[in-house]
Amino acid sequence: MARKTVAAALALVAGAAVAVTAPTPAQASAPGGKDVTAVMFEWNFKSVAKACTDELGPDGYGYVQVSPPNEHIQGSSWWTSYQPVGYKIGTKFGNRSDFKSMVDTCHAAGVKVVVDTVINHMANASGTGSAGSTFSKYDYPGTYSAADLDDCKTSISNYADRWNVQHCEMGGLPDLDTGEEYVRKTIAGYLNDLLSLGADGFRIDAAKHIAEDDLANIKSRLTNPGVYWKQETIGASGEAVQPPEYYNTGDVQEFHYASDLKRVFNNEKLAELKNFGEAWGYVSSDKASVFVTNHDTERNGGSLTYKDGANYTLAHVFMLAWPYGSPDVHSGYEFSDTNAGGPNNGQVNACYTEGWKCQHAWREIASMVKFRNAAAGTAVTNWWDNGGNQIAFGRGDKAYVAINHEGSSLTRTFQTSLPAGGYCDVQSGKGVTVNSSGQFTATLGANSALALHVGAKDCTSTDPDPDPATGASFGVNATTQWGQNIYVVGDNSALGAWNTANALKLDPASYPVWKLDVSLPAGTSFQYKYIRKDAAGNVTWESGSNRTATVPAGGVVTLNDTWRG
Repeated sequence: MARKTVAAALALVAGAAVAVTAPTPAQASAPGGKDVTAVMFEWNFKSVAKACTDELGPDGYGYVQVSPPNEHIQGSSWWTSYQPVGYKIGTKFGNRSDFKSMVDTCHAAGVKVVVDTVINHMANASGTGSAGSTFSKYDYPGTYSAADLDDCKTSISNYADRWNVQHCEMGGLPDLDTGEEYVRKTIAGYLNDLLSLGADGFRIDAAKHIAEDDLANIKSRLTNPGVYWKQETIGASGEAVQPPEYYNTGDVQEFHYASDLKRVFNNEKLAELKNFGEAWGYVSSDKASVFVTNHDTERNGGSLTYKDGANYTLAHVFMLAWPYGSPDVHSGYEFSDTNAGGPNNGQVNACYTEGWKCQHAWREIASMVKFRNAAAGTAVTNWWDNGGNQIAFGRGDKAYVAINHEGSSLTRTFQTSLPAGGYCDVQSGKGVTVNSSGQFTATLGANSALALHVGAKDCTSTDPDPDPATGASFGVNATTQWGQNIYVVGDNSALGAWNTANALKLDPASYPVWKLDVSLPAGTSFQYKYIRKDAAGNVTWESGSNRTATVPAGGVVTLNDTWRG
């Protein structure tokens, strides 16, 4: 098996996201309007369970998507999970007991569980699987033999030929004959086993490589044939297989959504997004699964990534505020090698350490999940734009968002349909008052957003980390490499007393600008500097003399610095 060839092949066909539109029976409590899925890529089951309790449930996520739980080839690369050996529940992410405990914990937090399932193909390798099974290419004892695989033993060569796409091998991965009775029964048995453990839905990997009739037959055999089902059906121009063909079996992923967001946020004007959705030629909104990035597109250049800083963060704000489709929030890890798997075999000891990015928990992103839940079922109202990269719009009388993707601040009076009263801007944690005419006046900094909704009236109850009454608002433009983070340290105890072990980590959500608000008494004069720390704890100080600042008698001193190399 050529490792890079397989990785490249997987990158062509990976990752559908979830669009939740039709009610389906489930183990967890009904989510109502909660249609946002956190995709915990390469997280082990114990870490997912903790995230459900600590963040996903409280933040309003309706679903969590977990990595394939079945036995696969061994190895540290992420794509080993997409080369099945059999259907035992046993991987580096955990065993059967770990999986069941995770499902129960997530349900207790009000979060449903979607399982990434790989049912198109088997492993292109020989050896011992992650659960101890021996196997070789075309022979997977106890699961499949050569007779259960398609007769075409060559790689797909023509994506304009339906038969070639659905019967030949994707990058040399043995293609299952899903038209065969035994194969259909075996796949359905695996999915039913996951349902018996409490799974609420499935992501069907490489769905476009499986005939829709085959998928419909498999789904009909499930103990819950109406279970939620989302399908990876990339609809590239000129390909024989297109996403709308799969409406009958479930939701489909709209890959053009992510690529268009990348183009607009990087190079064009946000004003163009006024009719974003079906008017752009996308699939039906009630069948659409959308994302800013997924595990493939962040590696193959098909979308924005965490490396794009504010473009990436603001694109999430827009996605979660805009009513088209149902969103996935990818939560992964830093990488320089596109084959690299998650740190520590998927064990997340703490967010923002050891390379884990935890995008699902970024304040700018997580705060918009409850915004979306509050706005569910409402249309876009009160659209405004400046013809460039400043936009604002409401969601009926339930919510309102403004995005400033310009290089300078924006101050204006915004017209909303919100009821009069006080609101909390969930992006900044600052209070906003809407008058009897539905108007409010605010200033948005460069590359920032403001978001109001009827479920957030009191900042003290909605903001776990409110802005200080007095103190310092640190902001520094600093580039980093993989594994590095920016910290501030200073001459008083609140800033670590010059001890780099006690330095305060800044938030990279607006990268390359790192930010942090720190409470300090009014009138405090202090010295400070910025440092870089890498994953091993090595420290690099910025050059130059100590910086100085003073907290005003009332309010916050705002510091807009640039790293001194």
